[in-house]
Amino acid sequence: MSRMLMMALVAIVSAACGNQPAKASDKETEKAPPHLVKADQTNDKAIKADLKVRITNKGDSARIVALLKEGQALGKDVNDVLFFARKFLGKPYVAYTLDQELTERLVINTEGLDCTTYVENVIALAICARQHLTSFADFCKILSHVRYVDGKVSYSTRQHYFTYWITDNLKESLISDIELPPAPLSQKRKPKVDYMTTHVASYKMLNAHKEWLPDIKKMEEKVNATTFSFIPKSQLKDSGKYQKYIKDGDIIGIVTNKAGLDISHVGFAVWHKGQLHLMNASSLHKKVVDEPMTLYQYLQKQTSSAGIRVVRLK
Repeated sequence: MSRMLMMALVAIVSAACGNQPAKASDKETEKAPPHLVKADQTNDKAIKADLKVRITNKGDSARIVALLKEGQALGKDVNDVLFFARKFLGKPYVAYTLDQELTERLVINTEGLDCTTYVENVIALAICARQHLTSFADFCKILSHVRYVDGKVSYSTRQHYFTYWITDNLKESLISDIELPPAPLSQKRKPKVDYMTTHVASYKMLNAHKEWLPDIKKMEEKVNATTFSFIPKSQLKDSGKYQKYIKDGDIIGIVTNKAGLDISHVGFAVWHKGQLHLMNASSLHKKVVDEPMTLYQYLQKQTSSAGIRVVRLK
């Protein structure tokens, strides 16, 4: 993250919260479902009066704070992304973790992860560690910027397509594209997405709020206006030739040929014995794993996969 952006985020966190305890008389909180609280009522500093956080499991905020404290003790030679990624190994894979309600919330869930929320949690933790941010409120503010356009929590600003996730996080200077070698070791791709607007019934919240469809259509149009470089999966048979380009902890998106989609799965790059592997929240293994198969072997079993796109936390 750029220094100026981070300073602005920290200023927002500090100015909005102060050290005041939560108001016990807040009627909205009294009516809220279990673990659904305003950010300024988590016994941390407040983030923003109107930003609400859904804490899925009892103890989620305490686990985040404990991880942030561990992050402050990391040596400079430690790969912070993989450090935090490994903290979630064995946690259950749970699909649709952000879509359990009909109202958009900043969902915090350390006990059940899908592939995207796994990546988002790890990236937010690593950013906090690098910037010496140690409170739950700090984490929530950073996560909101990782997950949503400009950090604005709403269904229409959630980065549903991972190409859009990359585009917005590049704009916020949270991540960077990596340099890839020329063809045939890399290729260009222009996505063509429309899955959400053509499969509305598959999306619980969108199906309940069809007034959001125009915004999702605009998001699809923005994705379709992009072009990106990716590594064809056939080239990964000898993945060692990419070792100077792809580093441990880089974010890997699996580019798909499925109609209407751009990237079907995400995780982290990890090298074992000179071969590239994927650390991910796996629907196959039903948990977060450091995949024992090489990434090339894994992609051969994913018949619709075309290759991988790789970006890096700045």
